[in-house]
Amino acid sequence: MNTEFADRIKRLPPYLFAEIEKQIKEKKAAGVDLISLSIGDPDLPPPKIVLDTLKEETANPKNHNYSFSQGEPDFRAAVTEWYKKRFGVDLAQDQVVALLGSKEGIANVARAFVNPGDNVLVPDPAYPVYANGSTILCDGIPVAMPLLEKNGFKPDFNGVKAKKAKMMFLNYPNNPTAATVDKAFLKEAVDFARDNNNILCYDNAYSEISYDSYKAPSILEIDGAMDCAIEFHSLSKTFNMTGDRIGFAVGCKQLVTGLTKVKSQIDSGLPVYTQKVAVKALGAYKSAEPPEFLRKNNQIMQERRDLLVNTLCDIGFPCEKPKATFYVWVNCKGSSMEFAAKLLNVGVAVTPGVGFGEHGEGYARITFTQPKERIAEACERIRNLYK
Repeated sequence: MNTEFADRIKRLPPYLFAEIEKQIKEKKAAGVDLISLSIGDPDLPPPKIVLDTLKEETANPKNHNYSFSQGEPDFRAAVTEWYKKRFGVDLAQDQVVALLGSKEGIANVARAFVNPGDNVLVPDPAYPVYANGSTILCDGIPVAMPLLEKNGFKPDFNGVKAKKAKMMFLNYPNNPTAATVDKAFLKEAVDFARDNNNILCYDNAYSEISYDSYKAPSILEIDGAMDCAIEFHSLSKTFNMTGDRIGFAVGCKQLVTGLTKVKSQIDSGLPVYTQKVAVKALGAYKSAEPPEFLRKNNQIMQERRDLLVNTLCDIGFPCEKPKATFYVWVNCKGSSMEFAAKLLNVGVAVTPGVGFGEHGEGYARITFTQPKERIAEACERIRNLYK
């Protein structure tokens, strides 16, 4: 059978991360002691409240029936309560939709609003789903907003080509650069979106992974955001539940309704038991401050961050200590693919920056989702390469 892919599939660039995963598997199969500092998958376990609730709720036969496309009422109520405690933002339940992880919602939101030929403003470098899974697969045209080091890895809205743009994606704390922003920048973003009639899709998946007293804001804290913005979040990073695939989108009612309409046609809701776990997990927040288990996790990650950054600087790759996420964005002083290949040959996997877009070239994303002793070993291998 000789069947061609659809044109929209042909327009997708090669998915570099799939190739990296293939190379990692090959190295492991060959017996290489590989230290993976490439994937943003926390190695710390979910908190006890998550594991205990999961056991309890999966044992209940009633929790194995279909859910609602928009999510169970108690889950949506838990999200509204969390937003009120964490960000001081008031939401109604019809401003919340449950997601199979935030990536799914980000990929599907364009289906509700982007027509063929519409421009979509996407950061560069950025998580590839904005340009690929969302824009290209909806026959939209991705228009890059460069994130340059001289601008703190934030877009310069004065230079953004907003003509014909239907939608704009932003993500802070940022993947891959780990850049953070304040409310003044978010106000600038909301004003830009409203002035240009853009739908503002704000990916806030890393808001709870922060250090040095930094607290990430929500776009919905900004006046006017409820008229133009939808914010995506998940339990993946906050509660170390990447494989459980549960998240949510909140914000402008019309935008949430559009995403819900799409989801009603393509999935039958999240597992009920997973949503009940999420209710308990979100309920662990008693105020805007993180619960104890998250404070401990962030302390562990901060110690790893300090070890990685201090050692990289000592080796000759100066980089900043990020205030959030578990990524370090390193100027690798040349081809990012060559840098990654060189490290892979000594059993250290990192992600070449070009995989996140044209403006990611010359950088590498290095994660600290490994124990300190493995990070130290990886750094020693890198040091030996650059003696």
